[in-house]
Amino acid sequence: MVVTGSGSGSGSGSRQPQFISSTCNRSLSNAPLIQNSDTNQIVVPDRRSWKNLFAYMGPGFLVSIAYIDPGNFETDLQSGAQYKYELLWIILVASCAALVIQSMAANLGVVTGKHLAEHCRTEYPRVPNFILWIIAEIAIVACDIPEVIGTAFALNMLFNIPVWIGVLLTGLSTLILLALQQYGVRKLEFLIAFLVFTIAACFMAELGYAKPDAKEVLKGLFVPELKGSGATGLAISLLGAMVMPHNLFLHSALVLSRKIPRSVRGIKEACRFYMIESAFALMVAFLINVSVISVSGAVCNSSNLNAEDQLSCQDLDLNKASFLLRNVLGKWSSKLFGIALLASGQSSTITGTYAGQYVMQGFLDLRLQPWIRNMLTRCLAIVPSLIVAVIGGSAGAGKLIIIASMILSFELPFALVPLLKFTSSKTKMGAHVNSTMISAVTWIIGTLIMAINIYYLITGFIKLLLHSHFKIVAKVFLGILGFSGMAIYLAGITYLVLRKNKEATHLLALTAQENQQMTNEQGNGSIYTLPREDIVSMQLPQRSSPADLD
Repeated sequence: MVVTGSGSGSGSGSRQPQFISSTCNRSLSNAPLIQNSDTNQIVVPDRRSWKNLFAYMGPGFLVSIAYIDPGNFETDLQSGAQYKYELLWIILVASCAALVIQSMAANLGVVTGKHLAEHCRTEYPRVPNFILWIIAEIAIVACDIPEVIGTAFALNMLFNIPVWIGVLLTGLSTLILLALQQYGVRKLEFLIAFLVFTIAACFMAELGYAKPDAKEVLKGLFVPELKGSGATGLAISLLGAMVMPHNLFLHSALVLSRKIPRSVRGIKEACRFYMIESAFALMVAFLINVSVISVSGAVCNSSNLNAEDQLSCQDLDLNKASFLLRNVLGKWSSKLFGIALLASGQSSTITGTYAGQYVMQGFLDLRLQPWIRNMLTRCLAIVPSLIVAVIGGSAGAGKLIIIASMILSFELPFALVPLLKFTSSKTKMGAHVNSTMISAVTWIIGTLIMAINIYYLITGFIKLLLHSHFKIVAKVFLGILGFSGMAIYLAGITYLVLRKNKEATHLLALTAQENQQMTNEQGNGSIYTLPREDIVSMQLPQRSSPADLD
């Protein structure tokens, strides 16, 4: 089934084999390619046509849901209320960076036939691999916290359920949606997307009433500025809410559900169409985030606000944000905002469950039933959410969303650096390796994100020590612990950056000559990579039929 290229001949000694069988035997599940065709599988026709784009539609939109989740709404609302349009440039930079990074994640899966977590397990020794898995799981839990709190806020708006009770109910609501997937996951995703885009349309319509100053909006988009540590903290939260670590694992795995031609042209077409699809999906998410910040900035900085709305703007969170839509929706603003917030939280949770499945399967070669996987992640997210909701109420829960988004930003390098290393490696990507310009741009993006994170950590920690009321001995002890933690954080990133890749990929594109040879031998029109069985079964659970049991 797996063929090696004839690169050792005298006439092609300088050419690397383009279809490589891995000698790594750490797990036989690294490359399980199914042998039977299924009418439910998505097969990409082996032809030159823009119609092929529709066969690739799906992964980018699933990934983009994470860019319009409750965590994004919360950080957008607070940045608009506190700094008006000054942080819009963060959304623009993060969206452009997300397009480049997500395209790289998709390319890794398409070219190599393995997703990012599997590459990490193959590439890194056992201890670093285990640590990366722990970090990825923490990121998924941190991503789930805004979904838990956002869903609890939505239940409060719709049914006046206390936030802490809503937090407990979020586990059951997600299990119900996961159970509905067996009746057609695409129908469910279209329904969720429709509800989320409903609130997007409301915010964009509100722009007409709020009338933000176009010059100020453009200045906020294209003139970077950060005024004070509060703005820096929100900027980090915006980055963490936009470019999430688990999305890199998710996107590189979702693309493996397609059956694509295994030729140089087929691989290039798949990479190109996945980038186009991601660009469209992320553009929609970008417009939604810009509209939320613009509405929040225009309304909360208006001179004719009543006293109640002024108080809401001073401590704005998801539970108070429905008044921003009052001009469009009137008395129904709270209910409709709650419905969209519920849809946003639940759809993001489903993608988080998928990412958790792929992370666990990739790093540990361990698979769980989706409902078990979801309950484990959800319980870990419910505990801090419940404690904060009981003690701090909705305001405390809103602050926890910001903290969770900051955690995602701090953890991003531990997914981004391996992705950059793998996609820049010729031994893994062959002819589809990143260009010099793409590599330079992505390393600059990664370096800036890490620099901002480290700067905020150091300055924030020093201010905490200087302004705390602890005794000198306690301050010294905390200082040693804090700076030791920062040193470990930097050492981990440095290890990932400096370590050279050692393992070659097991699957690359066929050259034109090899493709023709394989076509002549097998007698069909093209060579296909069949979808990964484990990926398809986790993404699109199907009901078993009697035929499946034969």
